[in-house]
Parts: sequence; C-alpha cells; structure tokens
Amino acid sequence: EKKKMEKKQVEKSKEEERIDSLFKALGTFYKPHPWHGISIGPRYPSVVTAFVEFVPTDTVKYEIDKTTGYLCVDRPQRFSSLCPANYGYVPQTLCGPRTAERCMNATKKTGIKGDNDPIDICILSEKVIAHGDILVQAVIIGGFRMIDNNEADDKLIAVLEGDHIYSQYKDATQLPVAVMQRLRHYFLTYKQSPNPSDPRVVEIPETYGREEAIEVLKCSELDYREKYPDIKKTLTDLLLSSKL
Repeated sequence: EKKKMEKKQVEKSKEEERIDSLFKALGTFYKPHPWHGISIGPRYPSVVTAFVEFVPTDTVKYEIDKTTGYLCVDRPQRFSSLCPANYGYVPQTLCGPRTAERCMNATKKTGIKGDNDPIDICILSEKVIAHGDILVQAVIIGGFRMIDNNEADDKLIAVLEGDHIYSQYKDATQLPVAVMQRLRHYFLTYKQSPNPSDPRVVEIPETYGREEAIEVLKCSELDYREKYPDIKKTLTDLLLSSKL
C-alpha cells in the first residue's frame, strides 16, 4: 500500500512538471489570458496579483473581454464621476455561489446570485499610475459588500505593495473617512443612467475590514476552481493529444 502511494505521488509530480514545462514554453510565445492564465500569487490571500483595468484619470471605463483576454471599452463615463482608485480584478477568482451565499448570510437578504465576473479590487496608491492593462501586487485591507441588481458584486479594497503613504494602513477601518466616502459614492453612482426609465439598483449594505475581505476573496477563489477545475491540465491534454 505504501509503495502504491509513493508511486501515485511520483506520477503526480511528473504530471505537474509536464504541465509547468508546457506553460513555460507557451509563455515564451504567447501572452497569458489575464483572468485564467495569471496566478493569483504565491502570497494569497493577504497579498494578491491584481490586474488593473483602468485608473483614476480614465474618462472611459475599460473592462477585460472574458473570451479573448483583451482590454476593451465598456462605456464612456456618463457623468463627471471618476474612480478614485486604480480599479481591476483578482485573476482566477469568480463571484459565484459561495460569494453570493456569504453576501446573503451577512445581509440577511435572499435570492442573490454571483455576477459571474472575477472579483473586483480597488488599489490605493500615492503615485499616479498612467494607464491600465498592468499587473500590480496588492495588499488586501477591506472591502464593500455591494449588491448590483440583486447580484453579489463585492469590491475589495487594497493598497499598492510598498506604497510610501498607503502602506501604513493595514485595515480599511484605518483609512481616512474621505477616502472611503469617495469610493462608496463612486460605486453607488457610476452606473446611473440619465434615462429615468432605466433604473439601476445598486446598494452597499456593509463595509468590512481585512479579515472579512480575505474570507470573501477565499470564497471567490473556490468559486473559480469549482467552475474551472484543472483548466491547465485540460489545456495540456488537448495540446499534447495526438488528435491535434
């Protein structure tokens, strides 16, 4: 029995090496998909790799196209409201059933679903980041429990790792009130339509600190793994199949 276990472990290690070798080779020629192909980071869940879609100076809202991985124009901002932080998402996460369930448990609401997008993140930084479509290391400090048209749409709050001003804040509760107010106002108003017949119901019933943010992040990572199990192994098998 012990030899069988050791044999299985050796086979598993060889399989993992095969997958890693293939993806290193692919990375030489192809840019990884920024949702599926980029790791959440070795220091998850306290520090994560975040993909920045747009920055505070952008007057157009950019969003990743989930099929191609390209950054595309989601919409021009309808009003003068600009996001007061660098905005993007955490790769290999998903607002799915677990994330929605945690939202319902916290708010005592029912019928909430995940929005089926990677979990969003705001990254505070002192220095101006000129454009999106970049990766940063983000330290999780809190978040907003946001519900958009009855869908869980949590917004994690983080600080840019090594930032000389914001690195002093270890929890969202320590941030200046004005910073949190600006973030909250943006998310409550950025989807407002000038058309009164096109109402959008967005609410933020709760603001939470670092501990809860990490739990929400863990839920979204589990949601992702459940929806996309062994995605690297599946791709490896397809690429190395004799049928191709």
